[in-house]
Amino acid sequence: MTISKIHSENKTIMALSGRLDTTTAPQLQEVLIPEFSKSKHIELDFSELSYVSSAGLRVLLMGEKAAKSSSGKLTLSNVSQEIKEVFDMTGFSDMLTVV
Repeated sequence: MTISKIHSENKTIMALSGRLDTTTAPQLQEVLIPEFSKSKHIELDFSELSYVSSAGLRVLLMGEKAAKSSSGKLTLSNVSQEIKEVFDMTGFSDMLTVV
């Protein structure tokens, strides 16, 4: 998985490409969680993300908790239908903000 960051005045956009799975979830965690000390709004762009495993879901949940604890906001954009179905089946659609 590759992560590209774009900083703007009010938010950070992280474009993810590849697979968010057991192997790559720690990579996202290392980048995502500390970013809330720099930016209050983080958008994860999933347009090039093809898969999310349970390990990836765990990191997304950690990101949501980090956002709330820092009075920030985490949003997910360009989520594919396949990944939306995973969110729906696991109940993550109710916990995450998908735009």
